[in-house]
Amino acid sequence: MVRTILDSGNAPFDWIDISEPTLQDFELLRSKYQLHEASIKDCLQIGQLPKIEEFENYHFLIIRSIPTKFDNFSDTLTEITERISVFFSDKFVITVHRGNIEYLEKLAGSFPLQKLNSSKLFINHLTSEALKTFENLVITKLNTQLDSYEEMVFLNRRKKDFLRQLYYIKRQIDLIRIILTLYKDIVDFFHLSAFKNIYTQDLKDIYARSSTLYRNISENTAQLLSVYFNIESNHTNDIMRTLTIISVFFMPLTFIVGVYGMNFKNMPELEWYYGYPAIMLAMAVLAALIYYWFKKRRWL
Repeated sequence: MVRTILDSGNAPFDWIDISEPTLQDFELLRSKYQLHEASIKDCLQIGQLPKIEEFENYHFLIIRSIPTKFDNFSDTLTEITERISVFFSDKFVITVHRGNIEYLEKLAGSFPLQKLNSSKLFINHLTSEALKTFENLVITKLNTQLDSYEEMVFLNRRKKDFLRQLYYIKRQIDLIRIILTLYKDIVDFFHLSAFKNIYTQDLKDIYARSSTLYRNISENTAQLLSVYFNIESNHTNDIMRTLTIISVFFMPLTFIVGVYGMNFKNMPELEWYYGYPAIMLAMAVLAALIYYWFKKRRWL
């Protein structure tokens, strides 16, 4: 669907928005704004990463952002991010996307002409809003989830799907860090002298803040996984130590029982009246000696 949000007759530039794009949507726009087929093809493809390209009459930009809602067990590019493709020059902006993108609709509904009086400022603001969604994800969701998982790890309240959920969070963070790495070229481009202004500095600050947040939360997630596996390893070691101690107690007792269970005819003490209680007493004394030895070495 093609809609015109701003017209150069009453605004600094044309703003045309295309949702759920098809090749037919570009038939008139291609000739009017001299759009290159390569950028149109990129625009229609699914799964493109952030980038910016310069053509003869315009720039082509792809930005990604975090949707308002996505499944906790999502870990692919298209599942945890949404894309806006942008054709822009001094005279026009064409935004292309699939589905409803909240911050884009807010801009369309209340476009601040008095502040964003050129297409360059508008694109800068659009990119800033996209980057803010990454920052909001860390602050409102990922930090809270990791705090709850830390409580599970250190207070031994681990649930059945705990490790699976933590794995998907790590996958999401790693993917977002890749996307933010690619955003650096876009941020640096807007910081060139031809685009540089007070708003581009804000964009750079947002990018730096988002990158720092994701670097920190990535380290926290890796440390939490490491602590979890160490605790599980120590728990397994405790179980093995307990089983080893039990086996040490029963090995000599089992040996004694095995010897006296052979029932040979000329076996000593076989006919002795006090043989059974004597063997039981000997086994009890041996168990006590083993217990005393373990205690002295502080193995219990």
